[in-house]
Amino acid sequence: MQEILSIFKALSDELRLRILKLLQNGELCVCDIVAALDMSQPKISFHLSTLKEAGLIKDRKEGRWIHYSIDEPDLFRRFLILSALEKIAGDEVASDKERLAAFISDKAARAAVCLCRDATGNTERAN
Repeated sequence: MQEILSIFKALSDELRLRILKLLQNGELCVCDIVAALDMSQPKISFHLSTLKEAGLIKDRKEGRWIHYSIDEPDLFRRFLILSALEKIAGDEVASDKERLAAFISDKAARAAVCLCRDATGNTERAN
């Protein structure tokens, strides 16, 4: 029972649904999500943790950085995620996607500081 409560709790928050919508198109570093949602890194990390604890997303370490993607471990979770994301209209997250696209396209070119969470959970700067 606790597992299903955790899943529905994770899906009951607008910000977590926006994060899932961004991850729908593939893996992202926390710095990408921070830029797309224009929010603080600790706030985003809290919501990523909730999604991960519910088994809805997974992380992958690359060097000292952690990248997140949707985890589709079983049919039930996959169905819930796809059903929830299908109900979110594109115009509701259009500005998130625009900020993400701008951030990603500028990230390499401008050598700006990118706040990313390393494997220990600390925030580090990467150029």
